[in-house]
Amino acid sequence: MLIVALTGSIGMGKSTATAMLRQLGVPVYDADAAVHSLTVKHGPALPHIAEAFPGVVSGGVLDRQKLGAQVFGNQPALKRLEAILHPMVHKKQRRFLTLAKRKRAPIVVLDIPLLFEGNGHQRVDATIVVSAPHWLQRRRVLSRPGMTEEKLAGILKQQTPDRIKRRLATYVVPTGLGKAETRRHLVRILEDLRHKDGAHWPGNPFRHRLSLQRKGKRLSK
Repeated sequence: MLIVALTGSIGMGKSTATAMLRQLGVPVYDADAAVHSLTVKHGPALPHIAEAFPGVVSGGVLDRQKLGAQVFGNQPALKRLEAILHPMVHKKQRRFLTLAKRKRAPIVVLDIPLLFEGNGHQRVDATIVVSAPHWLQRRRVLSRPGMTEEKLAGILKQQTPDRIKRRLATYVVPTGLGKAETRRHLVRILEDLRHKDGAHWPGNPFRHRLSLQRKGKRLSK
């Protein structure tokens, strides 16, 4: 089973690419959705978050704005939060991979927003980065409710620059040329991946080294 990671900076079109991959029949694990399931009302992560960040949980409900105010731009606080959530997210990911292997899925995709920031690209078989022009990224993000120039700048500061992600990626998918073009790139990538062998599974995906990465590859035809 080939384990592929999908990532991209904010506003680059990752959600669209994820939906397309699912439509193409590829099982996709969504790390953001996993975090959300852990932090819903009375979610399993809330007691630990409440202990680490007093005042952000009340009546079994997480006040995301209060939590965000404590961790935004505060690296030690962010590390404390990650130490709570990451083991739980990885456990859910492990279950996803085990089930996918049981169903004999040849390829699975892990949707991981901060892939390169956590060196997760070294623990999968290949990586896909979605990318769009800077002006389009800004337009997409600033159209979101509550988003400001300051918030966007803070988010981008925490993310690996797009140019570096593109250089590190096995595949780069442009998302600024229309959905049909994005889908065409994804189809070609899947066709290419079907000829590859993934790391042994079952096993611990966080021990595997990158086996297929070809830095800077682009499928543009």
